[in-house]
Amino acid sequence: MSRTGRSTVADGIGAVGVVGLGTMGAGIVEVFARNGLPVTALEIDQAALDRGRATLVKSTDRAVAKGRLTAEQAAEIHDRVTFTTSYEGMGGVDLVVEAAPERMAVKRAVFTELDRVCPPHAILATNTSSLSVTEIAHHTGRPERVVGMHFFNPAPVMKLVEVISTVRTDPAVAAAVTDLCGTLRKTPVTAADRPGFVANYLLLGYLNQAAWLVQDGYVGRDDLDEAMRLGAGLPMGPLTLMDLIGIDTIVEILDVIHAYGGGSRRHACAPILRQLAAAGRLGRKTGHGFHPYPTTAPLVAEAAPAPESVAVLDDPAAADALSAAGVRVHRATAADDPALSTVDLVLVGHGAPAETYRTLGAVVRAGTVIAVDSSTDPVTALATATGHPDTVAGLHLVGDLVEIARTVLTADATVTAARGLAGALGRRAIVVAERAGLVVDALLVPYLNDAVGLLAAKYADADGIDHAMTLGCGYPEGPIALADRLGGATVLEIARALWAESGEASLAPVPLLSQVVAAGVALRR
Repeated sequence: MSRTGRSTVADGIGAVGVVGLGTMGAGIVEVFARNGLPVTALEIDQAALDRGRATLVKSTDRAVAKGRLTAEQAAEIHDRVTFTTSYEGMGGVDLVVEAAPERMAVKRAVFTELDRVCPPHAILATNTSSLSVTEIAHHTGRPERVVGMHFFNPAPVMKLVEVISTVRTDPAVAAAVTDLCGTLRKTPVTAADRPGFVANYLLLGYLNQAAWLVQDGYVGRDDLDEAMRLGAGLPMGPLTLMDLIGIDTIVEILDVIHAYGGGSRRHACAPILRQLAAAGRLGRKTGHGFHPYPTTAPLVAEAAPAPESVAVLDDPAAADALSAAGVRVHRATAADDPALSTVDLVLVGHGAPAETYRTLGAVVRAGTVIAVDSSTDPVTALATATGHPDTVAGLHLVGDLVEIARTVLTADATVTAARGLAGALGRRAIVVAERAGLVVDALLVPYLNDAVGLLAAKYADADGIDHAMTLGCGYPEGPIALADRLGGATVLEIARALWAESGEASLAPVPLLSQVVAAGVALRR
């Protein structure tokens, strides 16, 4: 131990082992060997060992071709790796990482053997992404020296490692593994043992809810993916991401989190996922998942003509966006503004009361479209207040997207006019039925609420939660930072609307949200 009380690599971790040489395990071998550690790499038989060796060679060859490694460095990496099919080869390691298939029975068997052959001081780590580290540790004679060490794929590239402690883990062991991550040039996020840890818990809840939206027929696959890419700024839509990960993998992780995490609908596997898995449509690896591969360009509705005259009431941001796009805009000062009787479309800002819509209904000329710029206002009720609800739709501007919310009373011509306005803004439009949150907020805010729940429970700190999603999942911004940027009051309002409409306990706003809003402070302090 060092004088600070924290274990360091120099204090004890000098030789490492990896069990399981699939894509993930071979990548972990490369990470260790790249950083100067001798590695013993174990597989079940010679054929599997040869495949693992080939995966490592392919990865280092690719790095050499791209100029990220020299041929000499690649050769040094390979010289540090000893390949074996015998557990006895782990007799001299200080740390071993298990990267076997995500089945508890397999992991128990591996850890039983590792416990038998590894020296007493050795740390046993599992790369599981969702299974109980505590249960794995229980099947060894050294539970205090068992941790989770969850790398992300591809391990040589991804910077995040989740370091998971159980109630039995010696803090010095967790500290040693955390320090090792720094030596490996990785960013560690420390957390306690719970289903999905940080990254998968947050990511899978979001992905599963996206699958439910498609399952329920609320939105089409292309519109959903485009909504989250353009409206939320994510690098890819949730359905495309599930195809990349593998539908079978998604189902397995959801089932574990749901079974061990309280059974909420957030992680109750959407039937469409099981159906795709049963049909062999597992995503890119089988040539078809939610999308066919190679993918085809999504169908985009034919451009609609832009309204010739537009007025905006109580929505300065929308007025500015329209003006910047070259649309001639009248900025109305009140619902009884005489100019409103001369325009083709009136866009009303969020939160306007029913009385505003009653006044508008009496002022505008026949056929004038009234659009509600909100993802949570009750469009049907406001439409009814106008006296001609067929001309009213929701029209929510978010990012580079326009979400058009159609009520059960909205006419086709009203939707066409809303599409025309979206086209004038140069934004992609999607049309969905009216419901709280529409698409973007309905998926984004529960994810933020889940992250605030982890923070409130002190499961991980704000930096750890944000690092998990930016470094582990490729999000452009962490959820705590995003919630602060959007504003706690905004997130809370949408969360309350989603909860009130659905009645789902898992969507209830975390009390910490209400507290920070009442206190006027940010989540990150």
